[in-house]
Amino acid sequence: MRPSGRASDKMRPVSLETSVSKYAEGSCLTCFGDTHVLCTASIEDTVPPWMRNSGKGWVTAEYGMLPRSTDSRTDREAVRGKQTGRTQEIQRLIGRSLRAITDLKAMGEIQARVDCDVLQADGGTRTAAITGSYVALYQAFEKVARTGLVKDIPLAGEVAAVSCGIFEENCVLDLDYAEDSVAQTDANFIFTGDGKLIEIQCTAETNPFSRDDLTTMLDLAQKGAGELFHLQHQALGLD
Repeated sequence: MRPSGRASDKMRPVSLETSVSKYAEGSCLTCFGDTHVLCTASIEDTVPPWMRNSGKGWVTAEYGMLPRSTDSRTDREAVRGKQTGRTQEIQRLIGRSLRAITDLKAMGEIQARVDCDVLQADGGTRTAAITGSYVALYQAFEKVARTGLVKDIPLAGEVAAVSCGIFEENCVLDLDYAEDSVAQTDANFIFTGDGKLIEIQCTAETNPFSRDDLTTMLDLAQKGAGELFHLQHQALGLD
């Protein structure tokens, strides 16, 4: 029995609320159960110096957790003077995932910067951030396409992410913190809308996992990602 009472293939309640930021070109408040992440996308009419005169654009991401996003307060990383290795790893993952489905050449020399701020953490913050970032980025490109900054929305597909793991010797979908903190195996899967994989992160926290376990988790993740793509389409008015 999972602590939440969910079946092994059941996601937490997921919501994707768009246009929650007055000023950002695109925004999405992403909720995977009690994990809440605010994703905002900003479009800048410039690119990093190393990309100038390349004819291509760039998509990058930043990630951070608010001081009371967990059960005890932590200092802001800006106060500490540097980001943790975990923060850097997650924001690079978000950026890679978004660039994998973006036509950088079609962007022209502009930059999209996506900020993912964790308001409340209960497991799966990176998967929620990736899923919400896509919605915010699509909305931002849609807005600047109307102004003529880009000709068309330069996205070649969708991206969504979901976690799986082995909890009490059972493969389960979309772990919350109660499961993630004691899971035997922890995995994250990033999918494109046509079912291809961008990245798999899978680690045995205690006991090694089998190839059959990996296949089961992959099947669970693909089912969950399908549900997320449907919710993304609804949030963007594409259904």
